[in-house]
Amino acid sequence: MKQFLISLVFILFFFHSSGQVEYPITEKIIVTDAYFDINVEDPYRWLEDDTSPQVKEWISKQNELTFSYLEQIPQRKILKNRLEELWNYEKIGTPFNEGNYTYFYKNNGLQNQYVLCRKKGEEQEEVFIDPNQFSEDGTISLAGISFSEDGSLLAYSISEGGSDWRKVIVIETERKTMVEDTLLDVKFSGISWNGNEGFYYSSYDKPKNSVLSDKTDRHKLYYHQLNTLQKDDKVIFGQKEKFRYVSGYITRDQNYLVISASKATSGNNLYVKDRNKENSEIIQITHNFESNSRISHNIGSKLYISTNLNAPNKKLIIVDANAPLVENWIDFIPETENVLSVSKGGGFFFAKYFADANSKILQYKYDGELVREVEFSGKGNVSGFGGKEDQKEIFYNFSNYITPRSSFKYNVETGESELFWSPNIDFNSEDFVSEQHFFISKDGTKVPISIMYKKGIKLDGSNPTILYGYGGFNISLKPSFSVTNAVWLEQGGIYAVANLRGGGEYGKEWHDAGTKMQKQNVFDDFISAAEFLIKNNYTSSDYLAISGRSNGGLLVGACMTQRPELFKVALPAVGVLDMLRYHTFTAGAGWAYDYGTSEQSKEMFEYLHKYSPVHNVKEGVEYPSTLVLTGDHDDRVVPAHSFKFAAHLQDKQIGNNPTLIRIETNAGHGSGTPISKRIEEASDVIGFVLYNILN
Repeated sequence: MKQFLISLVFILFFFHSSGQVEYPITEKIIVTDAYFDINVEDPYRWLEDDTSPQVKEWISKQNELTFSYLEQIPQRKILKNRLEELWNYEKIGTPFNEGNYTYFYKNNGLQNQYVLCRKKGEEQEEVFIDPNQFSEDGTISLAGISFSEDGSLLAYSISEGGSDWRKVIVIETERKTMVEDTLLDVKFSGISWNGNEGFYYSSYDKPKNSVLSDKTDRHKLYYHQLNTLQKDDKVIFGQKEKFRYVSGYITRDQNYLVISASKATSGNNLYVKDRNKENSEIIQITHNFESNSRISHNIGSKLYISTNLNAPNKKLIIVDANAPLVENWIDFIPETENVLSVSKGGGFFFAKYFADANSKILQYKYDGELVREVEFSGKGNVSGFGGKEDQKEIFYNFSNYITPRSSFKYNVETGESELFWSPNIDFNSEDFVSEQHFFISKDGTKVPISIMYKKGIKLDGSNPTILYGYGGFNISLKPSFSVTNAVWLEQGGIYAVANLRGGGEYGKEWHDAGTKMQKQNVFDDFISAAEFLIKNNYTSSDYLAISGRSNGGLLVGACMTQRPELFKVALPAVGVLDMLRYHTFTAGAGWAYDYGTSEQSKEMFEYLHKYSPVHNVKEGVEYPSTLVLTGDHDDRVVPAHSFKFAAHLQDKQIGNNPTLIRIETNAGHGSGTPISKRIEEASDVIGFVLYNILN
């Protein structure tokens, strides 16, 4: 493997010896914003207009430069071929029962989208919905499904070009025939059936100008009666008071309507309505946007609520639906030192804990009696353990960073697990090492980091390394297998994942420690993770790349502008990079729990301005070789963030390190991206990293 890397150095030197990349000229049109008593210039404001022909021309020129650069990388084609080889294995999702059928997702190998299949009893399986037939290039994806309780009807949503705006199609499952006209303009929504009569869904009013960038901040819950016009759908909740996120569903026994309403991505109010009582009121259960509560299940009038109210690591409580207020709550599964999530299947509760970034599962009876701890072979991430009440065998998945996902059948009575499906993949996990360590961050906080590499490599500080992080929105980075990372490891690279503050690995306190005026903790954690890798000779600054997506793109942007000398390569993908204006686009205002906004106070503005990547690119600094990644149809984190950041870097940095932006066309924030595009992006990213590290 070292021979491959060394030969790459000499090949690549030829391409870099000519000096700096010549960038297209990005026009500066100064716009000045006043924040309290401070004026801030924004010379690239015009790049925010996604409807502008000038912006489309800018995208075209940037992509022309970027792909001409990437095409020079001699190993790019080899990497792409290996990615295709390794990706090309049959994948089968966890089965689930609906009506008379068992359904499961399946991909033969390189299909752009997973196919939804089904079988009845021992009959031959059949294709139920094949999203690969939606479009020739695979850019229309199956975004969500919801069966009616008896399984006779299905409402499924599709996403076009990766957009968060969805269409909803209803079919009769036996004959696979459409029931009614397609619903349009549905966003951030589940679908919950009311018998076979209709369903609840959520959405915003459609923007008047641009669906890709206009602000959407008033979410409503609707009820759609089958075979009626969508324009006649009734607003159930959200008309009187403004909420940014509203969801609603009917409990499995059809007795209760449950509603959650939030002002931001964290914190909600919880409501319940008894559907058996005529003209019953919607009862508000919680009145605290500082906590998250949801009704996980119900058994008769007993509601089981998962909450972090006065329990930062979450607990499960029970309360009667006739008197559901907080003062009547009774602990059912108490809070522990590990973060809890709960599922139900086969007549049992399954308490799923995340202990130092690994899964632990406890099985409980409905009376609260502990049945057993579920045993697994090895450390990793376990998902599943859900199913119908009468199922005695339910399914779960197991994977970690060097072990591809396998599915297991679990007997709820005996506690025995049986392998249901394992992948036939050309990757030998035994050839690789996965370690977990803890490093000390700047303020003394202990933070976990997972490090993966090929057995036998010498830890002498000269190993190409990718450090990945996220650190936000209460999201936990859980061990999972990635073909892209597997190929990177095969090349002799090291891959590391840091579980930063701002995530959900250690509960609400860990999340809050990386929000608003404490956001710098996240960047300090990531920088400390890099320093840990260097100190322990895994790598060095000349061989270190940092990577992150979305909020992780912000992480990369902030760290590379604060400590540019620490990293050789930076990969900010679909990043939130303009922290003064993020809340003015699409649903960005809902992210204020994590970030705060530049409008709320002078102190908050100054804090955001100090780390905002777009505003902290300095003249005369040599920044790492940078490949910014975004999609032209990203309506969650609009691509203008990436456009403006790339423009500032191209204009200001010195030295020969390239700053390129790769703009995927007809693609969004990442969800539903076809396999072909994912492989192309992965080969470009790995190639770019090796190209710039080994030259």
